[in-house]
Amino acid sequence: MSSSMALRDLQRDLESKANDLAKIQKDIAKDHQLRKKYTIQLGENELVLKELDLLEEDANVYKLIGPVLVKQDLAEANANVRKRIEYISAELKRVDASIQDNEGQQNSKREAMMKLQQRLQSIQAGKAKA
Repeated sequence: MSSSMALRDLQRDLESKANDLAKIQKDIAKDHQLRKKYTIQLGENELVLKELDLLEEDANVYKLIGPVLVKQDLAEANANVRKRIEYISAELKRVDASIQDNEGQQNSKREAMMKLQQRLQSIQAGKAKA
């Protein structure tokens, strides 16, 4: 009787770990999407910065605010884009760290699940012999 209870407990534990693993995998997928978005934004902002660097000091620069183009100082525009690049780079580092952390958790959950499956199989094999 105790082996069947142990078997049920192991199966429940395995299900729980499988659910945890699925959640971690969803988090990793979300982080990868976020990373892709930030990488695209970083590329766009770096391109804008290169274009701003090509302009003369007296060039007219406009910023789109809602449906309106508002004239902006070149130095201010340059500073804004650099600050945005700095922010996006920091977010990319944060997302990369999150991905790395989640992948570590994913690997440990997989190892734990494999050990549980082996225990389950050995208990079931022992039952089959009996």
